[in-house]
Amino acid sequence: MTRTPEKLIATAPRRRGQLGGALLAALFLLLVVPAGRTSAQNAPPSPDLPWHAAGEQSIERDAARQRSPKFVADPSPAYSLADLIRLAETHNPETRAAWEHACAQAAALGVARSELYPTVAAAALSETNREQVYLNTRFYRQTIQSFDLALDLNYTLFDFGARAGRIDAAKAQLLAANFTFNDVHRQLIYRVSEAYYQLLNAQGQEAAARASLANAQTVQQAAEASLQHGLATLPDVLEARSATAQAQYELQSVTGTEDIAHGNLATALGASPVGAITIQSIDQIGTPDSIEGTVDEAIDRAVDQRPDFMRQVAAIRAADARLKQARAAYFPTLSLEVKPDAQSLYGLQQTLPWGHSADLDGGVMLSLHWTVFDGGARRNEVAEAQADQRAATAQANVIRDQIENGIWTAYSNLKTALRQRQAAAALLTAADQSYNAAIESYHYGVRNLVDVTQAQRILAQARSADVLARTQVLTALAELAFETGDSIQPAQGRPHP
Repeated sequence: MTRTPEKLIATAPRRRGQLGGALLAALFLLLVVPAGRTSAQNAPPSPDLPWHAAGEQSIERDAARQRSPKFVADPSPAYSLADLIRLAETHNPETRAAWEHACAQAAALGVARSELYPTVAAAALSETNREQVYLNTRFYRQTIQSFDLALDLNYTLFDFGARAGRIDAAKAQLLAANFTFNDVHRQLIYRVSEAYYQLLNAQGQEAAARASLANAQTVQQAAEASLQHGLATLPDVLEARSATAQAQYELQSVTGTEDIAHGNLATALGASPVGAITIQSIDQIGTPDSIEGTVDEAIDRAVDQRPDFMRQVAAIRAADARLKQARAAYFPTLSLEVKPDAQSLYGLQQTLPWGHSADLDGGVMLSLHWTVFDGGARRNEVAEAQADQRAATAQANVIRDQIENGIWTAYSNLKTALRQRQAAAALLTAADQSYNAAIESYHYGVRNLVDVTQAQRILAQARSADVLARTQVLTALAELAFETGDSIQPAQGRPHP
């Protein structure tokens, strides 16, 4: 067919546009692709030097923006352990991360539940077509303007439990995320308790060291006074001064330990270690004399309430749901699709007026999808789900064994700490009486200075042992509460149906 001048004129701009687009694309490839290759990140150039490049600087800038100012604890009140735990649960970022993960899992459950409802998509389209139509012996210009509003509704009518399996798995994963959140609190409470008791021990040791220093100075003063009266020798005085210097050294060592304990407690709280934290003294905290309940009762409580064990039970439930979903793939899926389409058309020909037409069309379709052969994919998916289910059950047994062993160890440590507490109290009483008797006898010239300094050292060791024994009892109690999960239970007790 020979082309008319009108047709040639209509196609010429199109060809020029195509040629211009090709030139622009070629220019883009020449300019952009080499630049992308030169700016791409490469491996470090050599193994013997650190890597430093522009990519590192951009990451450093992002890291600087991620720094959040830590809160500074008010140093004026004397915080109890409960107060410190509340501060840690509020400010420590670990609880925030676990909470956000649980929120994300709740949203994932909402996504899974959305499969129970139909999906509706709407599209509004407008199109203009202009072309030359050949009629009889000439071409006529024709313009068609269309407006469409289309809806597409899809709904799965029946799938033999595939959606239910996905929803049950999402429910179990949400429960697991919630138990993970509780377990983060359990571990945080234990870390705060442990740091708190370490600081108590350091402060008690400092007080004991100061008392020992005072005793050593008293002995030194007594020896110097006896030397002036001719009742002691110079070696006795030098021995007393050496004991005082040793007490000074031990006091400074304990002071450094206390500073480290302050930093550990601030880190557990999520606070700045620069600020001072005032806590109650160890003398204001009572220690029990015996254990309430038996080890079997503690194990039963732990199995009922430990969040890490509950999380693994939820993982078993999720594995069961995934197995249900995998088995549902053997059966067909029945779906419904509805597509209404409202259309409005306007047309204009060169020698005729505008024309208009409007209509509502569309379709309804039922679709039955059944996979007849898949090369064993469904069989292997079921086998994988069954293996995951068995692995989750075995892991639950592993965690239960770990719980029982942890509780037995914590229970034994608590019994040992209670016995040591009684022995340390008796040792402190005896050492205090021995020191008082020795210093009094020295004044009367009945005992020598070696006996006095020896009694002073034993008293210093007894004070340190008494403080350590009391904090060990408190730490063992916190460990037992951590192992049983009692630390995260309400004060009024666990509700039962």
